[in-house]
Amino acid sequence: MRSLCLCEGIAFSAPSDISRSGEAGIDGTSHIAAQYGFGMQPVRIRRSTLNSPDAARLIGALNLELTATFPEPGATHFSLSEAQVALGDGAFVIAYLGDLAVGCGAVRRRDEATGELKRMYVDPSVRGRGIGRSLVEALEQEARLLGVKTIVLETGTRLAAAIRLYEAMGYERIPLFGEYVASPDTSLCFGKALV
Repeated sequence: MRSLCLCEGIAFSAPSDISRSGEAGIDGTSHIAAQYGFGMQPVRIRRSTLNSPDAARLIGALNLELTATFPEPGATHFSLSEAQVALGDGAFVIAYLGDLAVGCGAVRRRDEATGELKRMYVDPSVRGRGIGRSLVEALEQEARLLGVKTIVLETGTRLAAAIRLYEAMGYERIPLFGEYVASPDTSLCFGKALV
């Protein structure tokens, strides 16, 4: 039987260089890292629900950032329901540094063989520390537990750091699919076979 918190206790190492976020303090640490003393603290990934307070805060920040980056009508795709990330159909996870939620992501089943990454976000003040990579790795593990063989995702054409991350993790560009076909100027789709 699966635990509701499959990734709990898995500590993903995160490098201490977070100065690329643009939120660095004089000593090269982010305001969040300086305030909470994270330094080399490992990232912990935990399953959650979409309606938890941490999820609501992170998803709200994600929606604000995406709306500002892609103001065009139809350019943002915020659809994800609690049923799509329920045990056996998907997962929603949150990344923590200490007790502070700093990132999130989801995987949902598209069909028997395919899962889709959704709602990927890392707080800007801690970007560049490997948290996004840790989230993707945790979600790929969740997808394997769902039994899917392939993961697909959509990201925005203006999200260069996200594109670099996905490509570095073995994701390759694929044709636009589903709802993303309607936004060819702002969407890029990627896929990866799970091994």
